[in-house]
Amino acid sequence: MNAKIERHEFADRLTLADQLARDVASKLAAAIAERGKASIAVSGGSTPKAMFAVLAEQEIDWSKVTITLVDERWVDTDSDRSNARLVAEHLLHHEAHTATFLPLFDQAHKGDVDAALAAVGARIDALGGTFDVLILGMGGDGHTASFFPGGDNLEAALDPKGGKTVLSMRAPDAGEPRITLTLPKVLATRALYVHIEGADKKAILAKAEAGEDYPIGAVLKHATVPVEIYWAP
Repeated sequence: MNAKIERHEFADRLTLADQLARDVASKLAAAIAERGKASIAVSGGSTPKAMFAVLAEQEIDWSKVTITLVDERWVDTDSDRSNARLVAEHLLHHEAHTATFLPLFDQAHKGDVDAALAAVGARIDALGGTFDVLILGMGGDGHTASFFPGGDNLEAALDPKGGKTVLSMRAPDAGEPRITLTLPKVLATRALYVHIEGADKKAILAKAEAGEDYPIGAVLKHATVPVEIYWAP
């Protein structure tokens, strides 16, 4: 692995959520102080819910923060499968209610994720070339973002020299079609976190670090900033 990996292990998930939220808020506040604005890309699923709740209460100037997603299921925002809905319900509250949210799902092309790629990619690119913070999760199959094993666009999405900002992804274990930031866009961040929980995911991550073929391994191999791994049992 080429990237520097920094490990943060916690006795329980709530302690992890509290510390990660505070660390992320500190990075966002520093970005606002330096550049007048901040951007963060977050992942969905059940793992970040507690962290989102703590992050939403951090007293920073959220009106200068734009939040987007690392990936999204191609479903309407009223679906319980929607990552946008997850963010709305767990993060865009309290202090964070003034943040700007930039979704990946495009209502104008809700029937065809591929037709939306150009427009969504342009909106993400308009945020600037580099995120201030990006938080990844990881599935039990070693996928991160929507880099699913067997995905139809996996090779293109993991190309470190690829020129696309977002790609669609369909895979046997992905459920719905998805849209995902590509590896180069995931790695274009000033601070990169991987938030995982459970002994099984810790074991998968260790295998990826050792060179076994898991999609998360591409992040570890090509990251140019330290990969901050936050883990709790």
